[in-house]
Amino acid sequence: MPSSSASAPIVVVGGGLAAGTVVTELREGGYDGPLAVYADEAHPPYERPPLSKDFMLDKGLLVDALVHPEDWYAEHRVDLHTSTPVTAIDPAHHTFTAAGDERPYSSLVLATGSRARRLAAADDSGAEVLYLRQWDDAERLRAALTEGSRLGIVGGGWIGLEIASAARQHGVEVVILEMAPQPLHAVLGDQVAALFADLHRAHGVDLRTGVTLGGIRGTANGAEVDVDGDTVTVDRLLVGIGAVPDVHLAESAGITVDNGVRTDARLRTSADDVYAAGDVANADHPVLGHPLRVEHWDTAIQHGRVVAANLLGKETGHDALPYFFTDQYDLGLEYVGNPGPEGFDRVVVRDTTGGDDGGQFTAWWLRGAKVVAGMHVNDWDAIDQVRRVVGSEVDADRLADESVDLADL
Repeated sequence: MPSSSASAPIVVVGGGLAAGTVVTELREGGYDGPLAVYADEAHPPYERPPLSKDFMLDKGLLVDALVHPEDWYAEHRVDLHTSTPVTAIDPAHHTFTAAGDERPYSSLVLATGSRARRLAAADDSGAEVLYLRQWDDAERLRAALTEGSRLGIVGGGWIGLEIASAARQHGVEVVILEMAPQPLHAVLGDQVAALFADLHRAHGVDLRTGVTLGGIRGTANGAEVDVDGDTVTVDRLLVGIGAVPDVHLAESAGITVDNGVRTDARLRTSADDVYAAGDVANADHPVLGHPLRVEHWDTAIQHGRVVAANLLGKETGHDALPYFFTDQYDLGLEYVGNPGPEGFDRVVVRDTTGGDDGGQFTAWWLRGAKVVAGMHVNDWDAIDQVRRVVGSEVDADRLADESVDLADL
């Protein structure tokens, strides 16, 4: 455990859930030495899922997304610096630079997260272009979801679909422009991705798949997008084409970077006393057998706990399976696992019941006999079984046989 009498603090760089979890776990784990958080944004660390979920549906305020109220940090002797980006780190000398000053650290945690992938054609168009990654983004986007307006969404990933769902529930006309054959096609495969396409079309979304985008132009009232010989006119344009890990600090410091900041299973980087956690960390995963970087709420929590445990001297590895959830209209799902770079070669869907919102079922992604991911839709008692099956080798035909209980696999 770091010495509580050390003059240099443990420094956490970032303002998301991973950062908030690290400092919480350190204090709850008995570390009473100096501890500091440096966040780019003007807000204390917060969770990101509510930005596209509850807040967009007027079911909660953004302040509800805070990991802790601001006064928690002072009460727990955590030196919180908001609107204070860290501009450099020097692992050789155990220093970092913020607000123009070079300062020491004993250990440092990179929890810098990821940033929205930009679309140059949209940014250069002169149109007002919306992205969703940060608190201020969410406020701008929610204000744009006015009844009777028309929203164009470039990208049919999780963020694009969640915003489409919220927008339709606010009476907004929505057109989604997706380059792949189906929304979420690479993640879910033909059969399950088609369910999401049908779901959104059933709720009035103009979902266009397999498209090629042409020019984008700003207009007096919004934007025009050329799509396969047609011109789509919208009042607002949201770009949701993924995110990229924010690795500039690590890269500038000579820390190994590869699709994020590379770490071992204990989330240690290539630099002594520097860890990475959350969206930015591409970590060895002993269960899945390949490095893994995921941008999920649960992973941020798990990483925060693992980093804190290691800072407390407990030598803990990260082996939790990736998990995420989404809610769209009356469809809710939880997904566990990750197919990794080798992907999957079969999808098994079972226990389907009918309904406009996808019914109730479980789905499984297999590579050979190994279940690499599993998901339930609207079957809230199934998540424990999903967790048990993912990572196992099964008889795929028995898995597809709905008369075979999952517990017997």
